[in-house]
Amino acid sequence: MGSLRRGVINLRRFLTSSNPTASPLPRYSLSSPFSSLPPDPLSLHIDLSDEESKRRLFNRLIYRSKQRGFLELDLVLGKWVEDNVHSLDENRIRALVHVLDLENPDLWKWLSGQEKPPESVSSNPVFAAMHERVMKNLESHSSPETRATPGQPWVRGWDDIKKGRDGPIAGNQ
Repeated sequence: MGSLRRGVINLRRFLTSSNPTASPLPRYSLSSPFSSLPPDPLSLHIDLSDEESKRRLFNRLIYRSKQRGFLELDLVLGKWVEDNVHSLDENRIRALVHVLDLENPDLWKWLSGQEKPPESVSSNPVFAAMHERVMKNLESHSSPETRATPGQPWVRGWDDIKKGRDGPIAGNQ
């Protein structure tokens, strides 16, 4: 409890100080589970020198891919990272970190083909591999009428057919 109180006091001091050079947020580090700043993928220090550091890095990447709080992405990203992380080189790991730093709704729309991703994302080799796998799975496991057409929302409500005054405008409202 004392360390929490000290932290709150230090935060209050920082916020009320007039020092413009002080940084309110810590620098991002892949090794810090509590970091809040998005990384610059090119400035990440990736240590693949020994087995222990590789194991820790791979476990962190798998955890980040499986615990996003967006079930569909947890399943898709988690499985892809689990299957491929051990074969990635340093540049591909940087590309993976870039993908993991994307916002969930945008990433899902881009991976599932609902929207076209920006050039910076679509040129990412890890994103391209994930997108290819998702689209291949959609082609082989879902009928075309259940998939979204590009630019349209994926989920359609069970009662979309119901029209009239009490019918939904869109989705299952």
